[in-house]
Amino acid sequence: MIRVSIFDDNDSLRETLALIFDATDDLITTGLYANALDVVQAVQRDSPDVILMDIDMPGRTGIEAVQLIREQLTTSGVALPKILMLTVFDDVERIFAAISAGAVGYLLKKTPADKIIDSIREVMNGGAAMTPSIALKVLESFRPQPKSPAITYPLTDKENEVLYRLVEGDSYKLIAFHCGISMGTVRTHIVNIYEKLHVNSKSEAVAKALKTGLFRS
Repeated sequence: MIRVSIFDDNDSLRETLALIFDATDDLITTGLYANALDVVQAVQRDSPDVILMDIDMPGRTGIEAVQLIREQLTTSGVALPKILMLTVFDDVERIFAAISAGAVGYLLKKTPADKIIDSIREVMNGGAAMTPSIALKVLESFRPQPKSPAITYPLTDKENEVLYRLVEGDSYKLIAFHCGISMGTVRTHIVNIYEKLHVNSKSEAVAKALKTGLFRS
């Protein structure tokens, strides 16, 4: 039986999906939430195998929630759930931010319920589920752009090093260790990186670094 939790501020969608899942032989709904403010505690309490995560929710975005789950539960002994984004947003920046944060799939809300169920089973079997139009955008983003000049940002050498560590998925503590600086200095560099890249979160910074090829060899 696949245990599924749903985080979405659309009450009707949340309840409808729960009814459909609970009527499916191999699925059971373990938690329904209108926001992700207490997402870590909810995951620890419900032990879902798969999470359906909206992006635009009050208090904390779904992308921030995915990042928080990965950061706080990776070393806690709690099995990390597979996280499927379920959203209306189809822009490349959010797609990359979600994947960089730790999501294993990205579905649009127009996806039929039977396809959502298939996607849940797919990620449980080790796959990466995406709405076809989203998968196409991901592929297109990796295609080389001929004669396109590299995008550069005025980052210092140390800021580049810190950003590289963010892309690698390091925690602030690990970044401080690898870069030989204090946690406070790490935070200062990250604030400067956000300002220079015109982003507001770690996942957005990582997404922009990947999208613009800042570390492309």
